Amino acid sequence: MRGMNNIPFQPFIIGVAGGSGSGKSTVSQQVLAAFGADMVSVVMQDDYYCDQSHLAPEVRPEQNYDHPNAFEWPLLVQHVQALRRGESIEMPEYDFTLHNRSQRTIAVKPAPVIVIEGLFALYDADLRDMMSLKIYVDTASDVRFIRRMQRDITERGRSVESVVVQYMDTVRPMHKQFIEPTKRNADVIFPHGANGPAIDVITAKVASVIKQLKMS
Repeated sequence: MRGMNNIPFQPFIIGVAGGSGSGKSTVSQQVLAAFGADMVSVVMQDDYYCDQSHLAPEVRPEQNYDHPNAFEWPLLVQHVQALRRGESIEMPEYDFTLHNRSQRTIAVKPAPVIVIEGLFALYDADLRDMMSLKIYVDTASDVRFIRRMQRDITERGRSVESVVVQYMDTVRPMHKQFIEPTKRNADVIFPHGANGPAIDVITAKVASVIKQLKMS
């Protein structure tokens, strides 16, 4: 393989979608842990929520974060295209405690394997066209809700009431309307979440891809 800024091949791009709390991050992190940052780069769709500096801080939490329009799609597509060309990107960083982008960015380098993780990873046709493998992590709704509540309370400083209200008002209906239908765009569906055998299958596939690239 040549240096990452002059790659003679198209990276193997994996899309990992699923509902909130489904285990998408587990899949991404397991692939990253198995092969390392030199081989795998992860693009988090959550960091591409639209900038909301124009909204008052007290209004931001009321926005619908589970609708496709909540994301800056052109920037996400542009960044994935850049990674495919062997170019590094400065991924925005979203601060969920402020409901807005932070002033920092995250440097993401091109790699032989690129994982795009997010609620709507399989929603946009331009993104799907760049993917070599499309995964949907399907997890029972009660499990997803419990995981979401635990995460939002411990990591994002939310109250139980606010998590429940948001789940009933936007998370649940948006999942049914927009996210769950993207299962039909998947090549592989994990029917029981990010379980061990499913991850073993994916890591075996990635190992095969990396081996072929090293031999080229």
